[in-house]
Amino acid sequence: MGIPAQHRSLFRRLYYGVLIALCLLVATLWSQIRHYQPSRLRVQWAPEVRFTEEPIQPIPVENVANPQKIALGEQLFQEVRLSSDNQVSCLSCHKFERGGADDRAHSVGIRGQATQVNTPSIFNVKYNFRFNWDGEFENLSDHLEGLLTSPSVMNMQWEPLVQKLQQIPTYRREFAQIYPDGITASSIKDAIVVYQEALTTPNSRFDQFLRGDKQALTATEQEGYQRFKEYGCVSCHQGINVGGNLFQRFGVMGNYFADRGNITESDLGRYNVTRDPADRFVFRVPSLRNVALTAPYFHDGSAKTLEEAIAIMVKYQLGRSLPPKHIQRIAEFLRTLTGEYQGNPLG
Repeated sequence: MGIPAQHRSLFRRLYYGVLIALCLLVATLWSQIRHYQPSRLRVQWAPEVRFTEEPIQPIPVENVANPQKIALGEQLFQEVRLSSDNQVSCLSCHKFERGGADDRAHSVGIRGQATQVNTPSIFNVKYNFRFNWDGEFENLSDHLEGLLTSPSVMNMQWEPLVQKLQQIPTYRREFAQIYPDGITASSIKDAIVVYQEALTTPNSRFDQFLRGDKQALTATEQEGYQRFKEYGCVSCHQGINVGGNLFQRFGVMGNYFADRGNITESDLGRYNVTRDPADRFVFRVPSLRNVALTAPYFHDGSAKTLEEAIAIMVKYQLGRSLPPKHIQRIAEFLRTLTGEYQGNPLG
């Protein structure tokens, strides 16, 4: 039995009424979308987020944690008793006035032995993904043990070191206040590592620039940063530490070692760790933080000035030859990466 004619007419009117109402609703919404003004939104940007589009990020300004451990670690960092001949401390090779590095191409370990590679900076090491030029160590604790037991650096073993420090009343007291087990290999490592992680140098002029102070850099320094990005330097030197977060071959676009000559075992880089032929001449990319203070440069300490180091990098990593003016501009930018330690400017 079919629907009566009067009912069909009613259904048609209801159908068209609903359809018209939907069309009016869509038209209203479309009008609002067309006239939507995103600029009316008030977005509050945190200082650390505002410039995340940049390939380099500022060093966070952090509150000091574990002040007792840091104070103890600082003493141990300067303690020559950590070496077997009581002559060498961590500070012997990591000089704060030299940006946490050494002004010699090769540092001097126990009994006057020269290290095989140039000493990298100790500042901002918490932002590195591996340690040593060849990336042998994955964490600071293992790195510390490697240096402590190295025959050419400190040549010390844990048992005699613990015995040596236990003979000193101030160390016995200070360790007992922090560590339930007192002086042990683990507590020594922990105190030094906590101290090393606190060795950050925030608030460089470039960090201030990244946080929004456009007057922090001169026009030529800003040009230098632009050149640094345009020429591709930033492909390896980026992130918080402006490097330190990847491996790269030294001599991508040219044979640096053949031109320099006298290739040594230390020149083989990461190959010494992995024994993979593909890792020959591969090194951890160094951080450029405080680089104006850390000459000489590279694992072999061969570049004496910042400008010389830039020219070598441009030639062997980028396959280019830059005008001296552009090299100078990049150097001017790199000098703005010098930060502060404990609120005081480095250098």
